[in-house]
Amino acid sequence: MRTTSVGSSELVVSRLGLGTMSWGAATPVSEAVAMLKLFMDHGGNLIDTAAAYGSGEVESLIGRLMAKTIKRSDLVISTKSGFVMRDGERVIDNSRATLLADLAGSLRRLGTDWVDIWQVHAWGATPLEETLSAADEAVAKGMARHVGVSNFVGWQLAQAETWQRALGRTPVISAQAEYSLLARRAELELIPCLDDTGLGFFPWSSLGRGVLTGKYATSVPSGSRGDDPGIAWFVQQYFDEESRRIVQAVITAAAGLFLSPAQVALAWVRDAPRVTAPLVGPRSTEQLTPLIEADEIELPAAITSALDDVSGGPNQWRNE
Repeated sequence: MRTTSVGSSELVVSRLGLGTMSWGAATPVSEAVAMLKLFMDHGGNLIDTAAAYGSGEVESLIGRLMAKTIKRSDLVISTKSGFVMRDGERVIDNSRATLLADLAGSLRRLGTDWVDIWQVHAWGATPLEETLSAADEAVAKGMARHVGVSNFVGWQLAQAETWQRALGRTPVISAQAEYSLLARRAELELIPCLDDTGLGFFPWSSLGRGVLTGKYATSVPSGSRGDDPGIAWFVQQYFDEESRRIVQAVITAAAGLFLSPAQVALAWVRDAPRVTAPLVGPRSTEQLTPLIEADEIELPAAITSALDDVSGGPNQWRNE
């Protein structure tokens, strides 16, 4: 698998990141183990997780795997803090104390002294200066090598990056946000910010929350996320007519290229301007295998342009 640097930092990651949000819930432990082995056997190293995933159970699983079969140095671990449960409700708490406590818990569960990228999971009400002071302390203490942000819009990212740079503090090296053929909002504000600052970009839900695989083109398969009452709302946002039209275009392109729709959708995101590595969340090795194989796929320019047009129009950054 090809590798790339995260923005202007020295951190090198695989061009595909393995998301773990469904591990321990929709994904059995045995399948998670098999996926991680398959991913690493093909040169993948970027593992994305969060303290909030499974209320810490996902990080614990990754920690057990590292303790038994995986060398810590073979992984680039990205985790996130700031989502906490209070009175049965998930809230955003980006206070310095909560973020550092969250990170300490992540390190304990992962069984490691540091993470490679520690991210603020979402923008919150805490003053940004306080939130970013936690990042400075985490890096100073060796708890994190680098810091990033997740789910920030462009002005929020610009404010965080500028604050750290202007004061000579720990730099923000990356951002995460949803980005796919079904969700191109990042091109309006976030990607221009990334272009100006030189930060890395990790798109999540690169396959349109699974909808771009084509599995929902005619019905909702039993056992799929779209059929799961606990998460169906997340998938069904892309069951509208416009999304169906985009999915059908992906299916048509895939048939003409002898590829799967998932491979076409993933290649489009991976090769979009300013993207470092898309994050995918397969639930089985059967789903992961074609995504790994997509590393060798480059879409013809005419197909890329057609997909741009059908999903919202030309990408202004593509030819710069």
